[in-house]
Amino acid sequence: MSEKAESPSNSLDMLKWLVVVLILGGVIAANTYYQEISVLYRALAAVALVAIAGFIASSTVKGSSFLTFAKESRVEVRKVVWPTRQEATTTTLIVLAATAFMSIVLYLLDMGIVEIVSFITGLGV
Repeated sequence: MSEKAESPSNSLDMLKWLVVVLILGGVIAANTYYQEISVLYRALAAVALVAIAGFIASSTVKGSSFLTFAKESRVEVRKVVWPTRQEATTTTLIVLAATAFMSIVLYLLDMGIVEIVSFITGLGV
């Protein structure tokens, strides 16, 4: 037997994902079909239905693993040592200076190659 045999939770998850897709598709279709209704009411309905779809999706195995990943990512972001404003400004200026220097070098190389090719071929470009 295969290890990936259909389990009841897997089929239930597939059904939940189908419901989520149908809800989101219904939101898009309803927003297009009911254009005469106020944008405020359509937006409120869309937010409510997307929240319901999110709740259903979060109850699946993949959805719960995504939520766990998001929580762990938030903890890791808090551990990051962010640069000070002075460090960010200095780094930005260094990158801009290096970019300007390399663009001048490449421009001069290009002009030199154009002159060499013009001399060899006798075509004045």
